[in-house]
Amino acid sequence: MAAVSIREAEKYFGKTHIIRGVSVDIPDGEFCVLVGPSGCGKSTLLRMIAGLEEITGGEIAIGGRVVNDVPPKERDIAMVFQNYALYPHMTVADNMGFSLKLAGRSRDDVRERVGAAARILGLGDYLERYPRQLSGGQRQRVAMGRAIVRDPQVFLFDEPLSNLDAKLRVAMRTEIKELHQRLKTTSVYVTHDQIEAMTMADKIVVMNAGRVEQQGTPLELYDNPANLFVAGFIGSPAMNFMPGRLRRNGTGLEVVLGDGVAMRAPDGPGLADGREIMLGVRPEHLAVRTDGVPAEVIVVEPTGMDTQIYCKVAGNEIAAVVRERHDFRPGEVIRLAPTLTYLFDRDDGARLC
Repeated sequence: MAAVSIREAEKYFGKTHIIRGVSVDIPDGEFCVLVGPSGCGKSTLLRMIAGLEEITGGEIAIGGRVVNDVPPKERDIAMVFQNYALYPHMTVADNMGFSLKLAGRSRDDVRERVGAAARILGLGDYLERYPRQLSGGQRQRVAMGRAIVRDPQVFLFDEPLSNLDAKLRVAMRTEIKELHQRLKTTSVYVTHDQIEAMTMADKIVVMNAGRVEQQGTPLELYDNPANLFVAGFIGSPAMNFMPGRLRRNGTGLEVVLGDGVAMRAPDGPGLADGREIMLGVRPEHLAVRTDGVPAEVIVVEPTGMDTQIYCKVAGNEIAAVVRERHDFRPGEVIRLAPTLTYLFDRDDGARLC
């Protein structure tokens, strides 16, 4: 196992600037998730760690050794791809042991390592099957088994669950997390799914347009987003944002949203009366209460465990998630009160309070 250190990494494709001064430290044994929208550079950064893309500037070190000019096969990493990348003419056992055979390992050593990985992944009954005879989840486990047998310093995962159905994705992310807890191997995992990031990561790195917006534990990012982008990306349903103007009254600070509608807001230094801001409130931090602001119901979606209510408040479409069951109808006016709110700068998106 080994730590991964990325220092001011840069990547250009021609004149196009893809990775812009990214710095990330991944301690030995940590499960780090790179998350962000399509095109943000997360897969490119992963491929730079693997050596599949050359680094234009900066430095990448694995286990304290700078690997900028080290070929992929000498970096002691193992990568699990989105499309599994299995050889269709080889059995499960041959697919898992192929890299060991190329490395000149003995037949007994290959058999022992493949058997151990198969036991960990529950593939013991499938070793003589071919990929076409396996389900998507089983193929993904074979791809992980092929990585495990190498006993690498670092595991790299490039959106490995994106081809699976919703139920299987939930099961597989649990398997991957359990596998990491057992092996304790440093892992870097790329996904665009923030639910995967929240449930699997020790640390999340949120990327946008080739830059790191924020990094920290899942709950740090959820509870203390640094800016509008992180606040809107982490959390499902997403945080609601409403433009408004700060106003001080006898009891504290409030945000005037429009049409005279106002919501109370957290107070803090530098929050001047009349300042134009963006108010953020998570759907689960909105409660149906008689002292709330008027909200016109658009759609109600019962999920069983909770109810999602999509409403319009002062011209803004927002979502509320409540545990109580309500029989609201479209067009009905209810009242919503925030239990926790955030303030962001209207211009640069930085969190104010």
